[in-house]
Amino acid sequence: MWNPQTYLTFADQRGRPFFDLLGRVGAESPRRVADLGCGPGNLTQHLAQRWPEAVLEAVDSSAEMVTAARERGIDAKLADITAWTPHPDTDVVFSNAALQWIPGHPELMVRWAGQLDAGAWIAVQVPGNFDAPSHVSVRRLADQEHWSNILGDFAFRTANVVETPIRYAEILTEAGCHVDVWETTYIHELEGENAVLNWITGTALTAVRDRLDDDQWQQFRTELVPMLDQAYPSRPDGRTYFPFRRIFVVAQVGSPSR
Repeated sequence: MWNPQTYLTFADQRGRPFFDLLGRVGAESPRRVADLGCGPGNLTQHLAQRWPEAVLEAVDSSAEMVTAARERGIDAKLADITAWTPHPDTDVVFSNAALQWIPGHPELMVRWAGQLDAGAWIAVQVPGNFDAPSHVSVRRLADQEHWSNILGDFAFRTANVVETPIRYAEILTEAGCHVDVWETTYIHELEGENAVLNWITGTALTAVRDRLDDDQWQQFRTELVPMLDQAYPSRPDGRTYFPFRRIFVVAQVGSPSR
């Protein structure tokens, strides 16, 4: 279960990739803008500010996130992104940190490219940190017998579903798009005790939390702390530097007609 309040604890750091992605979308007067994986809507608001004349379509698969977005005045809809189809007037498809949860999402992007008008934009950002010490630590702990018997197989332990930047470029170029792909590693400065644990609690650990009762969840966190402390030692002033790699894909469909 997604917790909007926990997710928003690091709203500033989580928002930086959104704005870096948005800055590369060249749409001037889109008719409809779709935000797929809108989350609590705090960033969706900026799409409305960028394109005030566009119809804004916000979608998320979490009922809790949709509720939080609606509380911000966003007309968000509960829906499965894999089943989403663009309306005929869609000129921008925007997805910030959502598609990494969907195996086979490059095929979705290709499908959208085939359904959108020439000149439409697809903009996607996904984490590229599945081999980072944070994720490796969680997998190692989850693989220990006393946890694997409880957790079984869950999404966080499956193979990395994120492609390389080059592969995204190849896939969308073959689909007839003009493609801009890059990656950035942000060095987030986190503060406080168990800073990295608190960060991943709002995202990567959601699949673990859903499978544990309250006591088990607290025990899992307790056992994870020393592993994360070793991987991400805090400075004497209490700050922790947390590298986070992100992959960005901006594709314009066909030859621009608008």
